[in-house]
Amino acid sequence: MSRGGRLVLRALLVLALLLALAAGAWVASPWPGALLIRALFDHGAAQASARLVPHVPAGVVEHLGEVYDAASADGRFDLFLPPPAARQGEGPLPLVVWVHGGGAVSGSRADIANYARVLAGQGLAVATLDYSIAPEASYPTPVRQVNAALGHLAAQASRWGLDGTRLVLAGDSAGAHIAAQVANLTVVPAYAQALGIAPALQPAQLRALLLFCGPYVMRSSDTGGIGRWFLHTVLWAYSGTRHYESDPAFAATANVIDHLTAAFPPAFVSAGNADPLLPHSQALAARLQALGAPLQTLFFAPDHQPPLPHEYQFDLDGEDGRRALREAVDFVRRHTR
Repeated sequence: MSRGGRLVLRALLVLALLLALAAGAWVASPWPGALLIRALFDHGAAQASARLVPHVPAGVVEHLGEVYDAASADGRFDLFLPPPAARQGEGPLPLVVWVHGGGAVSGSRADIANYARVLAGQGLAVATLDYSIAPEASYPTPVRQVNAALGHLAAQASRWGLDGTRLVLAGDSAGAHIAAQVANLTVVPAYAQALGIAPALQPAQLRALLLFCGPYVMRSSDTGGIGRWFLHTVLWAYSGTRHYESDPAFAATANVIDHLTAAFPPAFVSAGNADPLLPHSQALAARLQALGAPLQTLFFAPDHQPPLPHEYQFDLDGEDGRRALREAVDFVRRHTR
């Protein structure tokens, strides 16, 4: 073999070794897949936030970078209050606390900031939370953090002219799952005990929930194709184990739909007709309805046009997103009077 041929062969062998190592990393750890998903989701979140800019009202009062847990770099929140002119003559306001999505492996409170500003323009006070994401942190760390944030906000509410006895917990996508868990541990002592988390609120303080496009069953075995790979990656990263479906520390509590009772707070549940997670929201609504828990839903016909994707509610250029906003705001007002 010529010297040139040997060099080509050596280069091919090195490339093959690198590819084998890369493939092994994807099989041995959730990190490569989780980081890819994070990059894709962060890009999508930035685009959605930019599209909301024309809908942001003037005069919203902002308190950015507030701390709910000084021991954690992720223990931060932003607070958005209605313009002062819209608050004349009003007493302390109720507070909506929003938990961002991101598949448990991405996202930050900044993703929700413009939507929170829109809500503030509707007369609502809104706090957006950070929490620790996977694989850097594992379950149930975000549940514990959101619970702690609620306790801090309730205790400090008067500092911003808010009423800590009238809280609404909201979430989108993975944030909806976390919000549902925190709500359930607040009202079901056995569930709180199973999670090992002491509720930060009294049940009466948590007036309602807004749950958009969430997953409420944490398994991948009943999904196929790219969806199965996605769920396997994020659940492996979030749970901290490849065997999340049988792991007692995860499977016993993460499927929140299995632990609901009639004590669940009044919930507004919605998802788009083209959302891959739509069956989760439908199953959650069916379970709450069967239990007799207070419920309002916003679902769409299967053939609804245009097809409404995951996180459709953040698209305020379309009538369906504006409808979701109107109905959610009205729901919050009715349950925090």
